[in-house]
Amino acid sequence: MSLSTSDVIHMLLGVLTIAAFVYFNRQLYLSDWNGGASLLESGYYLVAVAALVIGWYFNLQYMSTYGNEVGWVHWTQLLFANPASASGGQDLIFANVILLPLWTISEGRRCGMRASWWYFPMSLLTSFAFAMALFLAAQQRQHRWNERRSVSA
Repeated sequence: MSLSTSDVIHMLLGVLTIAAFVYFNRQLYLSDWNGGASLLESGYYLVAVAALVIGWYFNLQYMSTYGNEVGWVHWTQLLFANPASASGGQDLIFANVILLPLWTISEGRRCGMRASWWYFPMSLLTSFAFAMALFLAAQQRQHRWNERRSVSA
């Protein structure tokens, strides 16, 4: 399977959203904090990577199979190709387009996370499960970072 220019651009934009995530949350990952990853946080990272790799695998197959038809509208139409996929498709759309932004923005602000709105655009270029798992990992780290700051203050 060869990658088209648009495939490469889509993947690069996805990688850029991940780089922006690291930039927005750099205070949580600085070596002088020495917070390390908890077991739960590590589990979230593992799920994030698996979701990203598996999701991109199938998206690349989609792009390879459908050629000129590829696009958000076509991809979304395929979610409703039959009642079983429509059930999952509507869940994905409601969870990703409505619930993820509401949840990450409100919960992110509550615990002091930077740019908590960023997980939604990231989900569109990587995967919903990846963005959700990355949010949960960063949230865990933010809670531990907040606790250490309050103890040392």
